[in-house]
Amino acid sequence: MIPLQSLPGTSWLDDLLHADYRLLLLINQDLQHPYLDRAALILRESLVHAPLYLFLSIFMILNFGRQGFWWFVTALALVSTTDYISSHYIKEFFGRPRPCRDVIMSQHIRFLARYCGANGSFISSHASNHFALATFIFLTLRHLGRGWWLVFPWAASVAYAQVYVGVHYPSDVIAGALFGAFLGWLGALYFKKRSGPSKLYP
Repeated sequence: MIPLQSLPGTSWLDDLLHADYRLLLLINQDLQHPYLDRAALILRESLVHAPLYLFLSIFMILNFGRQGFWWFVTALALVSTTDYISSHYIKEFFGRPRPCRDVIMSQHIRFLARYCGANGSFISSHASNHFALATFIFLTLRHLGRGWWLVFPWAASVAYAQVYVGVHYPSDVIAGALFGAFLGWLGALYFKKRSGPSKLYP
């Protein structure tokens, strides 16, 4: 087993890392189930989310015309920016190995994904991208109905799947979710300011 108990004199950062490792093993090992194995792999696939993206794009353009088109463009630019920053700047800056590539941790986890990315583990781009989009969708469309909050459980399930299959630590997806939510908030502010009074925002 991995020695995860905190030792006397360890720093608070060491304690956080130990808690991160314990939570990874809890999710990846103790909470495993055959149905969750399949569901987690499905949730990681980008094509699985394509119907939702397509529906939202068509819904916005058909109902709000030019404004709906610019909503789609802003959402696309937001996800692209979030992915680029997390993948090319944050991951490279921290250089944290993924659990599936860590020499010690890889021997103690169930690795379910088809491949283990060679880029860094911190932060999770899956989590940051989906939480950026979820926050943007919620803040720009919540006045249209009550059900838009469901985008957050959807994003959380994608983030959880990254830990479950062994490609990220819990702290990777938590930090990614916070980073993505922040950029999603900025994107929503920009879009609302740019829109002004319109059919979407009377």
